[in-house]
Amino acid sequence: MDDKKMTGSGFFVAEDGTQWLSDPEERFGFRASWKINRFLHRERSDFQDVAVVETEGFGKTLVLDEIVQTTETDGFIYNEMITHIPLATHPSPREVCIIGGGDCGAAREAVKYPSVKRVDLVEIDRKVVEVSRKYLPEVAGVGELDTRIHLHYEDGTAFIRERESLYDVVVVDSSDPVGPAAVLFELPFYRDVHRALKTDGLMVCQSESPIFHPEVLSRVHQTLRQLFPVVRTYLATVPTYPGGVWSFTLASKTYDPLREGSGRLQTTGNRYVDADVLEGSFRLPVYVKKLLG
Repeated sequence: MDDKKMTGSGFFVAEDGTQWLSDPEERFGFRASWKINRFLHRERSDFQDVAVVETEGFGKTLVLDEIVQTTETDGFIYNEMITHIPLATHPSPREVCIIGGGDCGAAREAVKYPSVKRVDLVEIDRKVVEVSRKYLPEVAGVGELDTRIHLHYEDGTAFIRERESLYDVVVVDSSDPVGPAAVLFELPFYRDVHRALKTDGLMVCQSESPIFHPEVLSRVHQTLRQLFPVVRTYLATVPTYPGGVWSFTLASKTYDPLREGSGRLQTTGNRYVDADVLEGSFRLPVYVKKLLG
């Protein structure tokens, strides 16, 4: 492959004419690359480069600013883990807010819970929702969205700042902490989320790879401990994300997932999460425990 074309991340063409997408972790000398069979869609939205490609091994894939977000092959893992764990922890989640999550996968999982009456999906980029629903029905679903899902095309930080004591569960389904998404990993935003939750509410966020981004996971965990009495990190295996091991951090005003168990977990149609996975995901390896202090 042409060394010049392999510099940095993004789409490139190999010497043999094949198309690839590369996502490097430069400080580790590590690079993940996906072979692309064809582009299904690509455009520049008001916010970012939005593409859907068909990859050799993972099928249709949503790519934002040349970084893989979700695939038809393993997207269900991330969406089930970021959604079912908090919703099974809360005894009666009714009002749910999802910040980000424009592929609609997390929202689809949330409405599996009969107690849920409303899901506010706050995605700044309308194009992400449009292309996901058109090209990735395996993730976004087919047909009309459940009537309980309400789309808001606006900045999630401003949206949540204007809410108070409204939600039982807030799911922060953000991209990596770079550019505009960086604020979604900082104390002022978490403080706004805390205020938007009811007195027994809880939140969850994706907290990056414990291998490639340990400082992010540690900072998220310690920051949330300044606001919430219960903070628990859990793990899942997501093959398309760097390193394959991904972390999520749940912060709660009242309920502890280690005490609540899995009795309320909705498993109909699930392909990853069941009671064993829910309970086992909180059994952290030694190196992660040390990260969390």
